[in-house]
Amino acid sequence: MSYTIIKVIATSLLIVAISELSKRSTLIGALFASMPLISILAILWLYIETRDVAKVSDLAINIFWLVLPSLVFFISLPVLLKKGLNFYLSLGLSMSAAAGCYFFMIKILMRYGIKL
Repeated sequence: MSYTIIKVIATSLLIVAISELSKRSTLIGALFASMPLISILAILWLYIETRDVAKVSDLAINIFWLVLPSLVFFISLPVLLKKGLNFYLSLGLSMSAAAGCYFFMIKILMRYGIKL
C-alpha cells in the first residue's frame, strides 16, 4: 500500500511541478510536458513491479502507436481557442476528436495485424 502511495505522490508532484512551471513560462512548461515523463514513470513502475521486460516492451510500443492520434488534441485545441470558442467547449471537442482518432488508429492497426 505504501508503494502505491509513493507512486501517486511522485506522479502528482510531477504534474503539479509542470503546471507551476507553465505559469512562469509556457515554453518551459511545454518542454517538460512534452517529454514522455509520465510514460517513463509508467514504464519504470511496471518494471519495478513485474521485472517483465516483455510487458515493458509492449507498453512502450503501444505508447508509440497511441502518441500519433493524441497529436490531434494538441492541434485542435489551440485552433478552436483562437476561433473564439469557450475554453471548456474547446477542451471537450479536442478530447472528443482525439478519442475518435484513438478509436480509428486502433481499428487501422488491427486491420494491418498490429496487436495492441
